[in-house]
Amino acid sequence: MKTYDYDLFVIGGGSGGVRAARVAASKVGVRVALAEEDRYGGTCVIRGCVPKKLMVFASEFSSIPSLAKGYGWDCETSNFDWSVFRSNLNSELSRLEIIYRQLLKNSGVETFDARACVKSPNTIELSTGEIKTAKIILIATGGKPARPEIPNAEFGIVSDDIFNLKKLPKSILIVGGGYIACEFACIFNGLGVEVTQYYRGNQILRGFDNEARGIVAESMIENGINLHLDTNISEMGPVNDDNTGVEAKDTVTAVGAAAEIIGGYSSAGKDCEQFPICVKPTKGITQEFDIVLFATGRNPNSKNLGIEALGVELGERGEIVVDALSQTKNETIYAIGDVTNRINLTPVAIREAMAFVDTVFKGKPTAVNHKLIPSAVFTQPEIGTIGLSEEIASTREKVEVYTTTFRPMQTAFAGKSDRAMMKLVVSVATRKVLGCHIVAPNAGEMIQMAGIAINMGATKEDFDRTIAVHPTMSEEIVTMKAPTRVA
Repeated sequence: MKTYDYDLFVIGGGSGGVRAARVAASKVGVRVALAEEDRYGGTCVIRGCVPKKLMVFASEFSSIPSLAKGYGWDCETSNFDWSVFRSNLNSELSRLEIIYRQLLKNSGVETFDARACVKSPNTIELSTGEIKTAKIILIATGGKPARPEIPNAEFGIVSDDIFNLKKLPKSILIVGGGYIACEFACIFNGLGVEVTQYYRGNQILRGFDNEARGIVAESMIENGINLHLDTNISEMGPVNDDNTGVEAKDTVTAVGAAAEIIGGYSSAGKDCEQFPICVKPTKGITQEFDIVLFATGRNPNSKNLGIEALGVELGERGEIVVDALSQTKNETIYAIGDVTNRINLTPVAIREAMAFVDTVFKGKPTAVNHKLIPSAVFTQPEIGTIGLSEEIASTREKVEVYTTTFRPMQTAFAGKSDRAMMKLVVSVATRKVLGCHIVAPNAGEMIQMAGIAINMGATKEDFDRTIAVHPTMSEEIVTMKAPTRVA
């Protein structure tokens, strides 16, 4: 029988890869190695969910003084110090990275701080020149932000670069209408930045419930975000010395110099320099911004892994094509997480990692259910959602829609115009709750509980039998007795 250096070699040190390596080594007892060319923790810990959520927390403090005033408190607004936040954030991320490394070490996983590529179905070559063999190879290299294919896109930044800004900009243009774009729009607005957002579609947050996305859009505008729908960038470039803007012919020679300033910092962790950017939109007037942030999607990190030559199929966006058990068309190579472009969420990658270990090393073929996944968008207010939207559900079967909108008691008392929404989409035939959508402060916390019930197949009558917790916003989920409409 052929022998290998390892039973499992994992390429990628993000949440999914680390979880698969740890569980396989510590719970199953197989020989495991992992290679990571960048910081351990991946997008979620280093460049995504964790630092972004900490920025959400920071941005929310700006509204507290005015809210407290409505309750009788005499509070003065304090200035936000980006340098303090940035320093504390970097310290926290370093702490988390150390924890990830220690967890791998304690589990008995051998780690390599190097880039890895696949040379054969059982062979891995490291950027150090080392060659390793493994019975099974797991690719968990995640994804990266995409830049639009427009002239001078090099002058903009992407979400990975936010945390390397030397200083907080006075103005920012955010291009995109997905959850990353909208979250950062709310974050920067809360931090006191003048925020403009372009989205080429007719409403932000495509794919979410229409009522929910409408309320969020209205709230963003009410809070001071300059949201422009059906709008995209026509031209962009650095401002000329005479402050007249830049034509395309003028920027060609400048791109190289700008790339030296801006380019490469996402991987190298360099500080981002800032200089005015002149932007001409497809609708409206030309404007000048300190920073242009592209939040126009993410692409799988599948380039230069050497897998195509081994029969591994890649999709249109470069995603690694896998079956329900995360296996590629090469029987020794598996892939999980964002590199497969199934559901690009950290908890999904972790669940796929656990299922992979069960399938390959425990002899229990396990497929992950990608249909009923609770998720949240950390806008202000937040969106929490699980299951089908009204629009999608109504195309499949007859549904009852239960919905209510109201002003949350906490902010209404202080004279704020904030709105919240609770919505249930119910099958007429089976009475099962097909979807739950919440727009409210802490909607992300609430949707987790609703997600449990809906995954268990709860009916509308199950919700009705549940006694409300009063006075809370969440009680509205169980007190809506009559349908708003039938679709």
